[in-house]
Amino acid sequence: MDEENILKFVQAYLKKKGFKQTEHAFQEELQHNKTAQNSSSPISSNSQFDADIAKQLRSFSESENGAARYHDGYSKLRSWTYSSLDLYRFELLRVLYPVFIHCFMDLVANGHIQEARAFFNSFREDHEMMHLRDLQKLEGVLSPSHLEEMEFAHSLRQSKVNIKICQYSYELLLQFLHKSQSTTVLGIINEHINFQVSPGQPSSITDDAEAVTLIGSSQDAVNQINQKEIHWGLLEDSLEERLEKAGGLLSDSEKAEGETKEGEWDDNKKKTVEAGKQGASTKKLKKDKATGTTGKATRPDTNVVTIAPRVKPELPLPTIPPEVEQSILDDLRNRVQLSSVALPSVSFYTFINTHDGLNCSSISHDGSLVAAGFSDSSLKIWDMAKLGQQTVGSVLQGDNDATPTSNGGKRSYTLFQGHSGPVYSATFSPAGDFILSSSADSTIRLWSTKLNANLVCYKGHNYPVWDVQYSPVGHYFASASHDRTARIWSMDRIQPLRIMAGHLSDVDCVQWHANCNYIATGSSDKTVRLWDVQSGECVRVFLGHRSMVLSLAMSPDGRYMASGDEDGAIMMWDISSGRCVMPLMGHTSCVWTLAYSGEGSVLASGSADCTVKLWDVTTSTRVSKTEENKSGNTSRLRSLKTLPTKSTPVYSLRFSRRNLLFGAGVLSKAV
Repeated sequence: MDEENILKFVQAYLKKKGFKQTEHAFQEELQHNKTAQNSSSPISSNSQFDADIAKQLRSFSESENGAARYHDGYSKLRSWTYSSLDLYRFELLRVLYPVFIHCFMDLVANGHIQEARAFFNSFREDHEMMHLRDLQKLEGVLSPSHLEEMEFAHSLRQSKVNIKICQYSYELLLQFLHKSQSTTVLGIINEHINFQVSPGQPSSITDDAEAVTLIGSSQDAVNQINQKEIHWGLLEDSLEERLEKAGGLLSDSEKAEGETKEGEWDDNKKKTVEAGKQGASTKKLKKDKATGTTGKATRPDTNVVTIAPRVKPELPLPTIPPEVEQSILDDLRNRVQLSSVALPSVSFYTFINTHDGLNCSSISHDGSLVAAGFSDSSLKIWDMAKLGQQTVGSVLQGDNDATPTSNGGKRSYTLFQGHSGPVYSATFSPAGDFILSSSADSTIRLWSTKLNANLVCYKGHNYPVWDVQYSPVGHYFASASHDRTARIWSMDRIQPLRIMAGHLSDVDCVQWHANCNYIATGSSDKTVRLWDVQSGECVRVFLGHRSMVLSLAMSPDGRYMASGDEDGAIMMWDISSGRCVMPLMGHTSCVWTLAYSGEGSVLASGSADCTVKLWDVTTSTRVSKTEENKSGNTSRLRSLKTLPTKSTPVYSLRFSRRNLLFGAGVLSKAV
């Protein structure tokens, strides 16, 4: 290959990549050489190109122009990776997915549409288990303009993926790329992958969730977000706090212990009063929950009983009617204290004859009302008092409005019609007098359970709304949508108050923090984000799930959060640090619902595997901290109890204020 052709390849490469300054400097140097040597040769006779460099340049130029080079380059990398030693193969496999999607998008960008589709279909099976939702979106990329119009594809092309890899695996990869002269793959890796090389042995398969950082978010950016200030404590002057001050939430043993240590604590009362926490100093349940204003754990004085910080609401909160407040206080006074040896009673509602039309279910705070959303755009509500609730559970008919029942031929439910698409979510207000529903028609509707009528239709989302949740105090609610945003609303306004944008895929679920100052969102991009209600900013990003996040739950003390995913994994998070406290493994299918008990000691999870599992989360956090202190790694915890249903996937769970666990699901087949 002569020098003139090499020069053309270099100029073509610089021009194509848009390196205008480099191209200009290169041309100036060539012109200078021509003048100095007074020669017609484009390059000085003293300029020598190494044979290997020339060969690499020619190969790179050919790969830029040949669509087949993408297929061959990825195929060679794939074959080499799968034939690598078992010790290093798992780490090397992480490189395949980003190389695959960028090979596909480069082919589309270069106009090789047919070749891109053939490449995509040839190798997509390699990545369907871990990245099915992403692949389904990329299927819609059929032209170069789609790469710019589709936000997901555009974000992939403009960002890098962070991959953790050991030093030896990294060297093996570089040796292969150099030996095979896979310049196409090498160019993609240099442009779109950021390797985080570490000494020592390769990481294990259990570390994979954190080994590949979300495409589109650099680890530095995530770390910066997770350093933002968090006020995770409960609201000042809440009903729970007032009852705690009166001693109404203390168990008999705690009250006795408090009496025996009254003299010991008298000396510390002055200090706690100065901290603004008078009256709660005898509450041992919160002894180890002290944090600073930034949410970071502080080392407490050994002579002072510390409690969780109280925070002020950022949104104006509604006034609770006296009769509702009294009812809540009565429930709290009669709450059953749960533990690993005192598990909750369970009342389970089973839907039958739904003909695969049931999409969601919801249970009111006291379990008296059960709602269900259907694919025929209807919302139906059952009143358990009118049905004659059974001791163990109830069977709810849901086939059609003309179903004969035991109450004189009338249907056993109240029918709400108004949506023009399948209903995907429903949520009761704290008092049970209102219910919200979200639908594929991109709207949210507010219904009155007393008037049995639709009151408001909220419009704002552009695509189906997957989830809607009332705030713990009512009046405000949050929604999650296919348009990759979450929105905060108030009942008295038809437009959203806040729009939370940042997820790279569908926002599938949303949950309020106990103090109403934050909402959490789970997404198909495998992340959970925490948002500040007042500013609309993301203040935490939780990384670790390997599949789409389908369910969320907040602990009553506001410190922890649980999230469940499509693969059946549940993760407990420390909100202040943004780190996973404990993975809860046991389900074999999608975790559709999570619920904390009233005092936060038990977590209930419901899954498509037709089971309800109960977890002792107080033990899990204690075990996790011990194991982390010893080895720096978190362990896994088995469930306290598994409650199987009769072929009924669990759609929703809720603890009442008295700690009775309610559940609901649809019978999937005859038993």
